[in-house]
Amino acid sequence: MKVIAIGGAGAMGRRAVMDLAATDSVTQVTIADYDLEAAQRLAAELGPKCRAVRADADDHSGLVELIRGHDVALGTAGPFYKYEAKMARAAIEAGAHYVSICDDYDAAAEVLELDEAAKKAGVTAVTGVGWTPGITNVLARKAADQLDEVDEIATSWGCHASDTVGKAVTLHYLHAVTGMIPSYIDGRITYIPAGSGLEKIRFPEPVGAINVFHAGHPEPITIPRYINCRTATLKGGLVDTYLVVLCNALVKLRLTDTVRKKDLIGGFFNKLLPYLENVGRPPEPCSACRVDVTGRKEGRWTHIAYGAAAHMDALTGLPASVAVQLIGEGKVEARGVMGPEACLPPEEFITRLKEKGIRFFRGDAMVEPL
Repeated sequence: MKVIAIGGAGAMGRRAVMDLAATDSVTQVTIADYDLEAAQRLAAELGPKCRAVRADADDHSGLVELIRGHDVALGTAGPFYKYEAKMARAAIEAGAHYVSICDDYDAAAEVLELDEAAKKAGVTAVTGVGWTPGITNVLARKAADQLDEVDEIATSWGCHASDTVGKAVTLHYLHAVTGMIPSYIDGRITYIPAGSGLEKIRFPEPVGAINVFHAGHPEPITIPRYINCRTATLKGGLVDTYLVVLCNALVKLRLTDTVRKKDLIGGFFNKLLPYLENVGRPPEPCSACRVDVTGRKEGRWTHIAYGAAAHMDALTGLPASVAVQLIGEGKVEARGVMGPEACLPPEEFITRLKEKGIRFFRGDAMVEPL
């Protein structure tokens, strides 16, 4: 299997690339990145199976030619509100299957519009196979499959700000907490204020119990398409409350309401974060997600809770690598553009991630191993 990783030298993509390079069924990994020097360094580190090329996601014809001849294209170049549809469109035109770690709600909605094109090309394109969305969606599928009737699917994430680096992550967070964002409530997409619905949720340690709020994410966009439910929501939050307060202030000042403003603020944040992150830095920075599914089983109301925890690069990159492997091995037969809950086998997906060090939990207290 030949894989090309677009943005593969980035903070999240490199973890997927490292895992793919160590996989026997993968014969070649092309690390395609705008930063050619970073791609070359990573390729040299990982050995002869890897090669580096320069990629520009804004150059459609050039990207198509880079992807052509590969079995699967992995999209890890963010922010995805800029690049997801461009990467997926190029992969479909090149005739390669596609997996991404897209975590922007508008990008997910846009790429789903390519479904017919992907089916005609015989391409499987799975958007949002990372931490959240990704692990959250598959855990939602696992829980929903145990119920006769699903009522509500509540997904959530929490993390330490110091558990990640990279401008794209900062831009994504600013995008997710800005303006009116979509959620699926009482059977329809409803636009609600980002930052609303504050509540405290317990995640696996060392993240623990933190405040979370509605944030813009793909889960409410994709989950209701594939799992019949009344409500599907996403909330997120940072352990570092001072950063939440700072971001909220920037949003209220309307400093994040255009792409250009996000780019400027994101650049400022990324220069400042190395200093801010040392304020109360935990001994073990960590990220986590949680899924709460309620519904009926044999006529009785039932609540199922699952969660996962690890460093953010592992939570994000490893699920994408596993999805690429499952597609390459022919274990995903569906064609078209879809979310991970539509096509990835939950048990095998979770088992492979556990083998790679992701910790999974069940129960409301988030302490019982899954």
